[in-house]
Parts: sequence; structure tokens; C-alpha cells
Amino acid sequence: MIHPDNPQPRLIQQAAQALRDGDLLIMPTDACAVIAASMAHKNAVDRLRAIRQLNERHLLTLLCADLSSLAVYAKVDDVAYRFLKAWTPGPYTFILNASKQVPRRLWHPSRKTIGLRVPDHLVAHALLKAHGEALLSSSLIWPGEAEPLHDAEVISERFANSQEVFLDSGHYGLVPTTVIDLTSGEPELIRQGAGSLSDPKQHRH
Repeated sequence: MIHPDNPQPRLIQQAAQALRDGDLLIMPTDACAVIAASMAHKNAVDRLRAIRQLNERHLLTLLCADLSSLAVYAKVDDVAYRFLKAWTPGPYTFILNASKQVPRRLWHPSRKTIGLRVPDHLVAHALLKAHGEALLSSSLIWPGEAEPLHDAEVISERFANSQEVFLDSGHYGLVPTTVIDLTSGEPELIRQGAGSLSDPKQHRH
């Protein structure tokens, strides 16, 4: 069990090493729990898609430690940067045009886009810092179900016969992120989720 407000460095380092080794990681965020993989491991990304039963047209999300890290993986103009600065960190996913730092196999096949976000969560932030680069992720929604898995015992049971690493903080949200498309220059709401749309500061701790 990892402490949600003061995550143990030993557990964070073990989880980061598991990702570097090509394992999948189930972890908390400021929205719902996610399943994450190192984007360097194609087999891990393929396993993530298989577990979630997602095809290549379903946009995965890069979890980034901060805004400067996000800007490495996306084409961000001045207007988008000002918007992102106001709305990160937080439970928002932004759709942007992918930069060349993102492997082409991870782009949306027709739009050349990628989902990116900066979570406002101490465990997620510590892990991203320890890992040293963005992580590919998807909400932890079991195939055929509408809501993310949020009970630690249920998560453990569902993945009992697989090799995923479970970073259990004891609390997981029920709602995925709010998704905003920034590719056209004007923010477009794609999905209302955990992030408030009235004031970007409302989600801050």
C-alpha cells in the first residue's frame, strides 16, 4: 500500500523500474485509476490495448509530469500554451497534434493527434518524476463496463492471473478526465468529466 500524500520512495522506484522493464502499472490519478505503460515498450502498449479492448483509433493519453514535459510531446502554439498553463495540473486530457517525440504508432492514424495530461496527484507526480518520461495510459475501465474500476479488492481480483503491477493508494475516483480538443485553436469540449469547466482553479487542492 502506498501512502497517497507521502508516497514511499522505495515503492515509487520499484514501480518505475517495473515500467522500464515493460510491465503495466495500475495507478491512481486525480481523476480515476489508470493502467499505464512505458511508450518505449511496444509489447506493453499492445497488452494495454488488449486488456482494455481498444483499437488503434482509440486515443491513448500521455501522462506528463509538468507543462514543459507536455510541450515536448505536442505541437503547442502560444494560444494553446496559455490555455494549458491555466488548466494544468488537473483532471483534464487535452487533444493536441503529436510531435515527433511521440512514436508514430501511438498517433491517431488519421488525425496525427495524441491525448496529453498533467495529473494533480502526488503519487502520479512522484512516479512520473522517477520514471523520467511521460507514460502512456488509459482509464481503468473493464471491457463491457461503463465506470472505471475503483475498489482495490475488485481491481486485485480482476488482475489476479496477470502480471500487472498495482500501486494501491486506497482511493480511486469514479469519473475519468474532462477531454478538451485544442487542435483547432479554439478549445472544444469532447467529454465532460472530473474537471470543472467553470473555473480551472476549482480543481486545485
